[in-house]
Amino acid sequence: MTVLKTSMRNFVAHKGRMALSAVAVLLSVAFVCGTLVFTDTMNATFDKLFANTASDVSVSPKKDDDAQQTGKPQALPAALRAKLAKVDGVAKVEPHVTSMQLTVVKGKNKSLSPASGAPTVGTNWDDSQRKSVEITSGHAPHGAAEAVLDADTAAKHGVKTGDELRVLAVPGDFTVRVVGIATFKTTNPGAALLYFDTATAQAKLLGSADAFSSYGLTAASGVSNEQLKERVTAVLGSSADGSDEYTVRTAAESKEENKKDVGSFLDVMKYALLGFAGIAVLVGIFLIVNTFSMLVAQRTREIGLMRAIGSSRRQILRSVLVEAVLLGLVGSVLGIGGGIALAVGLMELMGSMGMKLDMGELTIKAATPVVGLAIGVLVTLLAALLPAVKATRISPMSALRDAGTPADGKAGKVRATIGVLLTALGGLALVAAAKADDAKAGSGMLGLGVFLSLVGFIVVGPLLAGFVVRVISAVVLRAFGPVGRLAERNALRNPRRTGATASALMIGLALVAALSVVGSSMVASATDQLDKSVGADFIIQNENGQPLSPAQSKAVRSAGDVAHFTRITTVNAKLTLPDGKTVKQGLNASESTYGEDLITETVQGKFADVWGKDAMSVPEGFAKDHGIKLGDELTVAMADGRTAGLRVKAITSDDTSINKGGMFLALDTARQYLPADKMPLDMLVLAKASDGRTKEAAAALKASVEQYPQIKVRDQSDYKKLIQDQVGQLLNMIYGLLALAIIVAVLGVVNTLALSVVERTREIGLLRAIGLSRRQMRRMIRLESVVIALFGALLGLGLGMAWGTTSQKLLALQGLGVLDIPWPTITAVFLGSAVVGLLAALVPAFRAGRMNVLNAIATD
Repeated sequence: MTVLKTSMRNFVAHKGRMALSAVAVLLSVAFVCGTLVFTDTMNATFDKLFANTASDVSVSPKKDDDAQQTGKPQALPAALRAKLAKVDGVAKVEPHVTSMQLTVVKGKNKSLSPASGAPTVGTNWDDSQRKSVEITSGHAPHGAAEAVLDADTAAKHGVKTGDELRVLAVPGDFTVRVVGIATFKTTNPGAALLYFDTATAQAKLLGSADAFSSYGLTAASGVSNEQLKERVTAVLGSSADGSDEYTVRTAAESKEENKKDVGSFLDVMKYALLGFAGIAVLVGIFLIVNTFSMLVAQRTREIGLMRAIGSSRRQILRSVLVEAVLLGLVGSVLGIGGGIALAVGLMELMGSMGMKLDMGELTIKAATPVVGLAIGVLVTLLAALLPAVKATRISPMSALRDAGTPADGKAGKVRATIGVLLTALGGLALVAAAKADDAKAGSGMLGLGVFLSLVGFIVVGPLLAGFVVRVISAVVLRAFGPVGRLAERNALRNPRRTGATASALMIGLALVAALSVVGSSMVASATDQLDKSVGADFIIQNENGQPLSPAQSKAVRSAGDVAHFTRITTVNAKLTLPDGKTVKQGLNASESTYGEDLITETVQGKFADVWGKDAMSVPEGFAKDHGIKLGDELTVAMADGRTAGLRVKAITSDDTSINKGGMFLALDTARQYLPADKMPLDMLVLAKASDGRTKEAAAALKASVEQYPQIKVRDQSDYKKLIQDQVGQLLNMIYGLLALAIIVAVLGVVNTLALSVVERTREIGLLRAIGLSRRQMRRMIRLESVVIALFGALLGLGLGMAWGTTSQKLLALQGLGVLDIPWPTITAVFLGSAVVGLLAALVPAFRAGRMNVLNAIATD
């Protein structure tokens, strides 16, 4: 009990010194708990949505991943409706029509499709829709000219009843008038929804009055969903068509299937966020270790007195660990509350992107606070263990010494040896990864190298501090005269403390530097490949990734001032290879001008021969793996078509990032073996301007697709900018998540300086007494902080560039062969670290400057 009381008194007495460590625990726990609450809420919301929309039993076409991309959804015959209605136990059959291959346009070609990438869905209005939405304005659609729009999309784009919309679908474009607004009863998953009457949906979305997308069956009273499924399966299985053509699911199975699709995305989000939370936790450990190390050092005399009056080593250990538990508990409890607030903020953010999450659905599982408390307390205990063990080694004789510990001028030889060894092993692993010929093996060596080099730098940090801090000081601090030299000596006074503080900052900046190198190299490599390979002047494609409809492709190819167009699509097929293996493969089918528009190197044969009758190409890696030689004939079974014997006329080089691993054949060859209605739609169109008519061709192409806002015409510079923007957006998102770890690291610098000021109270008083002004004192603290921050930045940026360079060497195996170090970013981060150091020192420097000289000198 005495130990507990002592620990409580110490914790309360030093609560100010513990505050920043508690904030580090708070932030780490908040990130973890916020992620769990947010993803649990998303899962609960979608569960409710899927439960509300699922029929007792549903019948849909069996999913065919190999089907050609014709743009038309898979469908069931309308005649099946009568057959299902006769199944014993079926009370009601509701036919559904659903398509996501459409774009809705308002006014002057303004697309209503969500900017978040969620789909635009067209469906038929029937009784089942009332489970999830209700018409809050207007009425249900009747006839081919009427439609109902979801309320979220209507509000976002200012659509009202009576407004006219144009629907761009694969079977053809048509116009409707909005006669109703439907509001979701649960959550709008971010999609734009347009409802038609059933006949219109069949004709305009499926292109057939004799087809439906699926059927929803309502079970009669006393018939369970499982029983009804068995009966439906039996009836369909006895048909001439065979049951393999259908997928029959109960409501529970439909819900689980839908959860898989959403759950995979949510899981990726969840584990990515938890990964960044883990980085923040790791950085927080350094802060807590430093805090307890300095507190133990400052209480050396006190602990010595406790040992002198009879406290055992175990009691001292327990005393420090109890303080750690109290710190962990306080930080964790606050962190759990902060996590809930973070989850609410994320929900608001999703709402601004179009996904309205109901706060009433906020889900806090019992496991979430338990996980938060466990992480906060265990991490704090783990971080405090080493300082606690050091505290037990303080002898009773320490009660006779001055408080504090002597400067630790040299790191232990054992520590230094281990650090150098780990760093060397990490460097060797990175070199091995850079020289690897296989991406999988190289990735394993890269991971090992990153881990070993990171741990090595952390361990060897104190050894590096002596040299690096002196170099930085020579460049940065010497201009400040004696104050600069004092700041340098303060930074060097305790290399272990300086190394640990800098290491926390190093981790976040190393990741920033590595990702910057990788991102910049990816953009530079893609740009280089475009410059070398793309001969076309324009690339025309659907921004949402969908293929071009026949009408859209025709409109593109109607533009003037164009020398030629190259249509490109993907044909799904099954290949039988010389080694007897059978593989499913997507073949790139295009016109013969492809070779002019996208220059493709070959290692054997001529690429121009690929566009001949019954010819194709294969990539060199594929050919090597399967023993394919130039002139071999491959059996190619086209999905939904006939089987062809295609001769290999060219083997293409793998030394590229554009269409790496692609197989090519002529469009005419594909048409020869595929029915017209199974021919896949154009995925993109390349265009070459007539000589001297580039500007005119650009204007003509943009005018030709003006009525299709989802189709973008880009020249090479536009396409390069698109790649740069996409990589930049991804990096900015990652940087934002890494910012938490950097914030925790900055708190570590603040805490180290604050505790250092307390530790040096008497020294500060003596310096003031011999003439150091308040301004000079504050400057000394700020310069010390800048040195520590720059030390961490140098280590982090150097380590990160090594990781990034190695990663680029592995990416070179995938054709991304240009290494580009983003020096402006690296320089900005380095200079930004100095600013961070200045800001981190503001409060400690202010406190040091305000100390009463006599009281400071009298401090024991």
